Amino acid sequence: MPPTHPSVTDHRRSAVSRRQRWYGTKKHVKRILGWRLPHLAMRATVSAVAPGVRATGRLPAPAALREVTGRVDGVEYVMRDPSRCIIAKELYWGGGRRPQPADDLAVRTFAAAVRDAAALFDIGAYTGLFTLVGTAVNPVLRAHAFEIVPEVYQALVDNCVRNRVLHRVTLHHTGIGDPATTVTMPARSADSALPCFYSSRLDFSDGVPVEVVALDSFTDQVAPGSRAVLKVDVEGTEAAVFEHGQKFLAAHRPDILCEILPGADTDRLRALLRPHGYHCHLVGDQALAPASDLVPHPRFRDWFLTTRTPDELAGLGIGVARTSPDS
Repeated sequence: MPPTHPSVTDHRRSAVSRRQRWYGTKKHVKRILGWRLPHLAMRATVSAVAPGVRATGRLPAPAALREVTGRVDGVEYVMRDPSRCIIAKELYWGGGRRPQPADDLAVRTFAAAVRDAAALFDIGAYTGLFTLVGTAVNPVLRAHAFEIVPEVYQALVDNCVRNRVLHRVTLHHTGIGDPATTVTMPARSADSALPCFYSSRLDFSDGVPVEVVALDSFTDQVAPGSRAVLKVDVEGTEAAVFEHGQKFLAAHRPDILCEILPGADTDRLRALLRPHGYHCHLVGDQALAPASDLVPHPRFRDWFLTTRTPDELAGLGIGVARTSPDS
C-alpha cells in the first residue's frame, strides 16, 4: 500500500479526533492541571468529591514528574514521561499498578505466564509495559517489541534504555500482519498524550511508511521445545496477525494475551485459533473466566488464549473462575 496521499481525510482532522482533543483545548487543560498548585488542588478535590475518578487513572500527572515505578509480583520497573504516556500516568494514580482491576489482572496474568517463557513477542507494544514487565519478572527472557507509531516507538526505546534491558529486547518499528501491505503513520500526532489507538485503518496526510511483516517470519527465533508468549494489541487487526502466524502458532502454541474489541471479526479469529487447540478466557476484574466461544465483551477487552489446562494455569498462580465476570 503506497504512502497516504495528502488529499485524503487526515484522521487528526476528523470529527472523532477533534472531539477526543476537546476541539484543541485538552492539551492546554492538561498542561495547567499538571502544574504543582493546580495539581494539588485537583487531587484534593477529586479525593473529597469524586474518589472514583481517581481510580480511572485518566487524570493528568504532575508535569514535573519524569518517571514512575511500576510493581508486579515483587519486582519493579520504570516508565518515563507520565505527562504523555497513558500507561505511566495510570501507574502514577494506581501507586505502581494499573488502577482498573481488569487491567491489573491482565498484567498479573501475563507476568505469571511469562515467567517460564524463553521468548516474548509484544505486538502493539505502545511504550513497552508488557516488555518491561516480562523482562523484569524473567531475567533470561528475550523479547521482541513491535510499535508502528514513530513518536511512541521513540518512547519505547527510552523505556528499554532506562530499564537497562536493551540487550534482551529487539525493537521493531514495524507492524505484524499481512506482509504484502505497508501502513502509514504520522510523524507527529499533535495529541496531548502519546496515541494508543492508531492502526492501519486510519489515514494521515503526512504518513510515514511503516513495513508490515508476518509473525511466521519469527518462527525460527524460538528454540523448539521452549515456550513463547504473545501480547497482541493492534486495534482490530488481530486476525491479520494470526492469519500470517499459523506456522508460528503450530510450532510453539504460545500463551496469548489479546485485546479483542467490539466489532472484531471473531468468526475469523476462531477459525484461525481452533486448529491449534486454544482455550479462551476472558480477563475479568478478579479472575479469568473460561468461555466456550470468543465473543467480544461490552466492558472487558482482554482475553487470555492458551493451550494450557486449568490445572496448569493454577500451578502458575493464575485464577480461573467458574462463571463469567457478569454472573
